[in-house]
Amino acid sequence: MMQDACASVAADAGQSQPCPLQAALATPRSVEGCDDFCRVALSLLRFIGAAYATGASDCWEAAYRFADEAPGIADSPLLVARAAALVRILRGGRPCELCFMPPSCKRLSKDEAELMRLLAIARRRQPGELESVVCQFVGSGSQDAATRAVNALALC
Repeated sequence: MMQDACASVAADAGQSQPCPLQAALATPRSVEGCDDFCRVALSLLRFIGAAYATGASDCWEAAYRFADEAPGIADSPLLVARAAALVRILRGGRPCELCFMPPSCKRLSKDEAELMRLLAIARRRQPGELESVVCQFVGSGSQDAATRAVNALALC
């Protein structure tokens, strides 16, 4: 039954695309499935998401402090700026708010899992795949800006 649904998605699109259900099931829902860079990026995205949600400047300070203390980060202000740019683009390009968990949470929200998937694809340098997944996440209006922002963060 699932194969029929997946086949119809590919047939409707006219090309071979991953089934949304298979993609959702393949996406890790725990921080444990993320590498060190993605864990740092996730924490920054969560701090920045909290800053937008609450308006508290302490969240921005926490993001910069976390990036400064993270091992292996050469330019922590640039990393925070790129994470903030991605959040800003995604907030403007989606019909609904992004869902971020608290920074210390081990679980991933659906949006966070998708962001980790985007970063993993960008780090593998699969441009065609990244553009397709970004389009599904933000829609076509912000696709180019979001793709550039994901690449910039992933390759920082």
